[in-house]
Amino acid sequence: MTRKPRPKVRLSRPARPPAEVPAQAEAGGYFEVRPAVLPPRLEGLRALTKPGVRGFPGVDDAQALLAQVMRKDRVRGDVLDLAAGGGLLGSLPGVTLRAVEGSAPALAALREAGLDAQAAAPGDDLRERWPERPRTVGLVLAGDRGNAYALAQVAWAHACTPPGGTLYLAGDRDKGYDRYVRAAAQAFGSGETVARDGGMRVARLVRRPGPTPPLPDPEGYALGELRVVGLPGVFSAAKLDRATALLLGVLEEVDLTGRRVLDLGCGTGVLGAWAARRGAAVTLADADLQSVRSAQATLAANGLPGEVLHSDVDAGLGERTFDAVLTNPPFHVGRGVVLDVAREFIAAAGRRLTPGGTLLLVANEPLPYEAALSTLGPVRELRREGGFKVLAVTRGG
Repeated sequence: MTRKPRPKVRLSRPARPPAEVPAQAEAGGYFEVRPAVLPPRLEGLRALTKPGVRGFPGVDDAQALLAQVMRKDRVRGDVLDLAAGGGLLGSLPGVTLRAVEGSAPALAALREAGLDAQAAAPGDDLRERWPERPRTVGLVLAGDRGNAYALAQVAWAHACTPPGGTLYLAGDRDKGYDRYVRAAAQAFGSGETVARDGGMRVARLVRRPGPTPPLPDPEGYALGELRVVGLPGVFSAAKLDRATALLLGVLEEVDLTGRRVLDLGCGTGVLGAWAARRGAAVTLADADLQSVRSAQATLAANGLPGEVLHSDVDAGLGERTFDAVLTNPPFHVGRGVVLDVAREFIAAAGRRLTPGGTLLLVANEPLPYEAALSTLGPVRELRREGGFKVLAVTRGG
């Protein structure tokens, strides 16, 4: 049987006109911050949200139950929320919120709410920002990000809670809540689950004096001569995922030497690092602070140049434009399948690509990205294999 040749990827060398400031989404679109839709049981409370925030257009179910429990307990004073989302706990009567987030979309919502939120990830020392630790800490476990990340959250919460202080720990029974609460109880010394609503749970723990559990070690793997560093909770931290592997196979046929390349939604930074090793000038961006640090560690481990930015899609990229955008866009925000972010990745490529520049995107076969891509130019399917597809589109002049 004669095998059909695979389509080649051709990246033209676009002219370099004076840089223009790419226009972001119109008002009412992806970047608009708006009031979260709250369930009736949270009447009187408020939070802001936007696409990309967990629970959008409402709030995360575990966070909703957490707020309900803390209101019932009449919590007052300073509260440190280590996964603040859109600031729901700050609307509890008598609470002064110290909001912490690693999500760039959530940080945008918090700042729109007038909160001086701190960008941080599990393990960060918050004493420089707040030398005196609040006696009440709230945390929603991100069990969907894996065992290592949730255990890192537990260790972080322990370090942030003073002896005698109280941790309210919320999570999803189907995402390992019981296991993580047991780990927290061993460190804290006392605590119990105090509320249940469907699969959501909230525990109340009081910290005894004692050492904080160690953070889980980074994971990682080798990809040829490239060393990839995967921090807890980062997508594909321990091994290369099949979709990205398919995209890298396509990129083997592409000359990136001297090109300005954006790795959008970079995760561990494998695409950006791969491009940098082949002579590209790379910028890597991710909305998740833990992923930003993972990508920075990957570049450093390989002695590669490049910048890594904490950015809600392209909001933090200033006036940068690129000859190529590489992406394996996320389609989960928390528990559900949400395509808002991926579609905005495509729109961002339209804003950031120079004329003649190319977007290369890998996705699960059923995900319907072709219509959005076609707004940039003719869509080419470069490869389809193992349940994934690689699509390319070149921006016209």
